[in-house]
Amino acid sequence: MNNKIILLIIFVLCLAAYFFITPINTWVNESLLVIKNASVNLDLSQMAEYLRSFGYKAWIVSFCLMVLSCILAPIPAFIITLTNAAVFGFLGGAFLSWSSAMVGAMMCFYIARILGRDAVEKIVSKQALEKSNEYFKSYGVHTILVCRLLPFVSFDLISYAAGLTNMKFWKFFIATGIGQLPATLVYSYFGKNLDGTGKVVFITLMLIFALSILIYILKNIYENNKKREAV
Repeated sequence: MNNKIILLIIFVLCLAAYFFITPINTWVNESLLVIKNASVNLDLSQMAEYLRSFGYKAWIVSFCLMVLSCILAPIPAFIITLTNAAVFGFLGGAFLSWSSAMVGAMMCFYIARILGRDAVEKIVSKQALEKSNEYFKSYGVHTILVCRLLPFVSFDLISYAAGLTNMKFWKFFIATGIGQLPATLVYSYFGKNLDGTGKVVFITLMLIFALSILIYILKNIYENNKKREAV
């Protein structure tokens, strides 16, 4: 069976499970509330305690939450990445965050490719998709790599937008894997020192913001050099 069809079947089954199986519906809603509180209060101790409550299944719960965060825009994935490092350690947390985010990106890519723009606009706004089109016009094949390095650009939005283009899947997959690695490592490094206060979150966000500014400056230098060469 075609891989895209398999992925679509999994997506439909997950939706059906959420709407028709009460324990799953309750777990998802509870998890989203915990993540929301952690992001609003900048207090990740509750999130870490929540994951640990699942015992040896904690990594499965985290994996599912990360995939969900990639598909649904309002969920802040960085909260999960920070908490993963606090619960599973730097290397374990980073690998779990990176691999689950990759699966989430694949899901977004194929949801867009199979279901089309109308379906994607029901998940993310039309205006957001139009903004992503501007990125693709500006950076062409380098869009995925550039946007993965910019923390203020929505992770799932770019994945959805890529699925609506004629970009080959493996190009998307490789660029996504490389592009999201720096932020994952930075979040994980600080997440392993989680102390339950907003200090870790604040410092990490500031560092990521500084990194994004540096990338933005380098991007402008690159574009200006290209323009001068074209003249």
